[in-house]
Amino acid sequence: MAANWFDRAIASVAPRVAARRVMARQAFETLARGYEGAARGRRTEGWRAPGSSADTEIGVAGALLRDRMRDLVRNNPHAAKAVAVLVNNIIGAGIMPRAASGDEALDRRVDALFERWTAECDADGQLDFYGLQTLICREMVEAGEVLVRRRLRREVDGLAVPLQLQVLEADFLDATKSGALGAGRLVQGIEFDPVGKRRAYWLHAEHPGNAWGALNGGLGSRPVPATDIAHVYEKQRTQARGVPWGAPVIRALRDLDDYEVAEIVRKKTEACVTAIVFGDDEAQQGIAPAVVDADGNRVEQFEPGLIAYARGGKDIRFNQPSATGGYGEYKRASLHTISAGFRVPYELLTGDLSQVNYSSIRAGLVEFRRMIDAVQWQLFIPMLCAPVWRWFIEAAWAAGQIPVPDVPVEWSPPKFEAVDPQKDAMANLLAIRSGTMTLAEVIAQQGRNPDAVLAEIAATNAKLDALGLVLDSDPRRVTKTGSAQASDPATNPEPDPGQPDSAQQD
Repeated sequence: MAANWFDRAIASVAPRVAARRVMARQAFETLARGYEGAARGRRTEGWRAPGSSADTEIGVAGALLRDRMRDLVRNNPHAAKAVAVLVNNIIGAGIMPRAASGDEALDRRVDALFERWTAECDADGQLDFYGLQTLICREMVEAGEVLVRRRLRREVDGLAVPLQLQVLEADFLDATKSGALGAGRLVQGIEFDPVGKRRAYWLHAEHPGNAWGALNGGLGSRPVPATDIAHVYEKQRTQARGVPWGAPVIRALRDLDDYEVAEIVRKKTEACVTAIVFGDDEAQQGIAPAVVDADGNRVEQFEPGLIAYARGGKDIRFNQPSATGGYGEYKRASLHTISAGFRVPYELLTGDLSQVNYSSIRAGLVEFRRMIDAVQWQLFIPMLCAPVWRWFIEAAWAAGQIPVPDVPVEWSPPKFEAVDPQKDAMANLLAIRSGTMTLAEVIAQQGRNPDAVLAEIAATNAKLDALGLVLDSDPRRVTKTGSAQASDPATNPEPDPGQPDSAQQD
């Protein structure tokens, strides 16, 4: 970089200072060129990028984002579908646990007890544990966060395990509780101890949006120990609370709504064939002729088949509706943006499969399923399923239902439906036979309990033996013992790979 006249003037009296100036300016310009996004100029004018913390940003905008997203889900079909797609893929029929202590008798006892408890775990008495998972996941996606409170019950309540779960919307958190609290601090209703661990949640007695609760003093809040709360939300930064998953496209959803309303009005106007009778010269009409109907009322909107008369009208003129295109292209582009904001494939959001083939839809689903897998194992299971299992085991042990206070668990998320079931089944078969996966792992990937499935298979085999049937490893062969299709290789050798079998020849 060449030195300017000022640098040369300084160099004449202080060469070292001039050299440092030139080197510093060169380093600055190199840095500016390396990060074009940090450049300042006409193209970035008006770009606000505050350096505030995530908690500060959520404290200002969180409630409004939550309310707007809920309104969109209530009234916008695309927002409702995006939430439904995410919930259906994350939860499906439910994320199922199975005890994994290594003691077969204990595991069977715990699994049976949990199965009984799931039917009565809802404090509202309406859903089972897997239904609660769906509700909790829906709140997490739609509102950004949800609270699940442990409710211990008495023995006289007659529950299999004296424990129930209460689902609370994020509005129950008292967001006005912020600031220092002794050696700890409060962040939007969440109390932290001096080392930054969650100590309590300040909850309203009633939903703040409930008029009845507000009239009865339900807007006060009190602390609930953090050990009794499971706070489920996605951490995108080191924030204490979550935001709706559709926050990046709230404006896009609203703009699409407004555009469709305008398009509907335009289409209705284009479809209205109307006629207006004008005067034969401008003098008879006046500067702004009044167009009235047969009853003398001013006409201010188009209606199908309307014939209106201006003062002194003698000449009739019809409107000329002109159709305009571009609606489909604009909507498709908008929905691509919305699907990206929700992290949902466009085809799943819209059901439009007109522009995909088998390979492209399969490739698109691979990335989506990888994201869902991460949400299940890195978010939903540690934030909800693990605390609930811990609460269940503690309550069961305290009630004398199980002999130990800690039982390890393994979770089985719902399986992904295969695009081509035969190919996926063959892939699983090869993995089992090659030793890279076990049969139990394959069954668990399908969202089922391997122990229960294997027990069912054993019972089925026993019934077949009693009936004199053979269930071969080849699923095409379930035949009477001693028949030509029996699995004995001596009586029924495998066909020559180079020759087609009889079924293929037929």
